[in-house]
Amino acid sequence: MKHYVEEVGARVKVDEGIQVIEKLLLACYFHPGISTKELARRTFLPIPVAAAIKKELIREGALEQKNGVHCTKEANRWVERRCGYRGIDKALYLKLMEANINEAVRLPEMKVILEGLAEEFARRPQVNVQLDQSKCTPETSLRRAILCLKHHSLVGKKILCVGDDDLVSVSLGMLLQQLFPAMEVPQAQIDVVELDERFIRHIHEIADRAQLPIRCFPWDLRNPLPSEWHAQYDCFFTDPPYTLQGMSLFVSRGITALKQKKGLPVFLSFAHKSPDFMLAMNREFVRMGLTVHAAHQHFNQYEGAEMIANRSQMIILETTAVTDAQVKDAFCDALYTGEVKRTLRTYRCMQCGQEVFVGLQGEVATIEELKNQGCPGCKNDTFLMVEKRHLPPK
Repeated sequence: MKHYVEEVGARVKVDEGIQVIEKLLLACYFHPGISTKELARRTFLPIPVAAAIKKELIREGALEQKNGVHCTKEANRWVERRCGYRGIDKALYLKLMEANINEAVRLPEMKVILEGLAEEFARRPQVNVQLDQSKCTPETSLRRAILCLKHHSLVGKKILCVGDDDLVSVSLGMLLQQLFPAMEVPQAQIDVVELDERFIRHIHEIADRAQLPIRCFPWDLRNPLPSEWHAQYDCFFTDPPYTLQGMSLFVSRGITALKQKKGLPVFLSFAHKSPDFMLAMNREFVRMGLTVHAAHQHFNQYEGAEMIANRSQMIILETTAVTDAQVKDAFCDALYTGEVKRTLRTYRCMQCGQEVFVGLQGEVATIEELKNQGCPGCKNDTFLMVEKRHLPPK
């Protein structure tokens, strides 16, 4: 079977990444007779670039131009076998793709998923506030799964959940089952790395009972991921501790697991923060070579999380040619909110070596504030944590 995406990608320079060629083929598969202008709109490409990709796919025997653009029989088989769309409920797929997220969750076909999720969520373990856990609603978990589908990162893909007390893996698996009613196990792989073994057991029990394509691995993300997990996944989800250190660590581990391609999505749930905090967080994104594709305010809803007003945002990041993990070795800094508030940490400037005490009783209250202000000596904004002291509780 031909490798349409790779072969066309080698001949047409696509700054957005070769995944957009697959998206263009999918648009032709689900919308036979589509115009070149509509192809460009659906793939967010300039019309000349969409036309150039179309021309090369015609040359490869994947597309044909007759009253619009159509997939050939060979390309239809490629989409179904290679991309994993064989047996999909096309009507439901198109409904979900055309509707906005709020409309999609309310579709009648989603009712059975929400009912199943409500039962599983009622049985999930109690949250451990020391690990910054909180309970998202079944609707929120399903919204995340539909968002993954809309970004062409669900069907036929390898997905990683970096921590999963929100049972996003279960929502992804149930959505796949609804999309592929005639298949026992749809073509996708969903993996979970999670520190809390209670959630590992709970997700494993659900996956085993419902025959969902989920694998669970107990892992402390303070430690680097094993090499066999590196460069394996097409996207990842994470809802990390709402500290700058927590975000940087969890996203870094996810980046390590992502395939080394441009344009892969990162689904990051994070609390709404102050402009200064967001500035520091965006600086971390730049350091990791990530770009912000979209930010959906109040996307996530939680039960009993009054500290964040029961809501958080969904930030969709995308990989670039220079994406690289910020944290590669073992992580020794304060991570969870409770740790950060009870520690006095010494950071050393990576440029001039000046040391600064960070904490509620230090020279600067938070690491994001220090990075925004820069080093007192040279204004550099990169620091190394060299010492951590736990303060007695009040």
